[in-house]
Amino acid sequence: MMQRFKAALLQRRNNLHIHGLRFLNQFHTKNLCSLLDTNIIDELDNQVLVEGKAWSRTAILNRPSVLNCLSTAMGARLQKLYTSWENNPDVGFVAMKGSGRAFCAGGDIVTLYHMINVGKMEDCKEFFRTLYTYIYILGTYLKPHVALLNGITMGGGAGVSIPGMFRVATDKTVFATPETLIGFHPDAGASFFLSHLPGHLGEYLGLTGQKLNGAEMISCGLATHYAHSSKLALIEEQLGKLDTDDPSVIETSLEKYSDLVYLDNISVLHRIEILDKCFSHDTVEEIIDALESETSKTNDAWCISTLRRLKEASP
Repeated sequence: MMQRFKAALLQRRNNLHIHGLRFLNQFHTKNLCSLLDTNIIDELDNQVLVEGKAWSRTAILNRPSVLNCLSTAMGARLQKLYTSWENNPDVGFVAMKGSGRAFCAGGDIVTLYHMINVGKMEDCKEFFRTLYTYIYILGTYLKPHVALLNGITMGGGAGVSIPGMFRVATDKTVFATPETLIGFHPDAGASFFLSHLPGHLGEYLGLTGQKLNGAEMISCGLATHYAHSSKLALIEEQLGKLDTDDPSVIETSLEKYSDLVYLDNISVLHRIEILDKCFSHDTVEEIIDALESETSKTNDAWCISTLRRLKEASP
């Protein structure tokens, strides 16, 4: 039964891969090779670097000057890499990390903005189609996946990491789904992972775009492990030595360098009772009414700031 399930899943996903791989080939041949500039091809490929170990591969998001924001070419390259690694019997598991001070700040909305302004709507559609397909691949990946979430992890950056098996947060991790603050909505798989958070925390995060730190991520389940950023080199070294595709072995290695961490006194998770009370309603209007009612009764600073935030956002 499991073999038939895997075969059906792979067939369904292979149909999706074709479009993304076709885009990457067309992008290289039509858009780039016509310029006879191999440096541009290399530059696109360098947006996602690869580290190969004995039994694993690591994808490195490599646009540090823009906080590793995701481009269409990056999504297509990730599709190609992850498909080949999943089909390679010599690759036991896959990892992902970011260059510089961010894991990934999300999609490249600046480029999207410019594309919209010049009427390149098909290119915009291709951007979302390519990245959403990759996120689906990750969410149904048949091999263990380790995301090292050191630094900014927002929007699409959460989308390309949270669906994987293991997520390591650090003292430098800053998580958010801030799409409502730019007039959009949480996407890139957020409707799935936010809806699986305790209580109505997902509604709160999705509507307000508020941030969580690494301790909060491990506490609410967005991260599976927490380690101080000073230990990341040790974690990567240990993972590189593993000769396995067994999730339990990988988990044991991650736990070896994990740290016990406590929530700050001001963490929103300490306010989960009032959060659930206010964000349990079916509409944004009702949520705002609940917050206004609590504010009038208690003059609570959290209610006031949350209410202000909601009124600034797209709903």
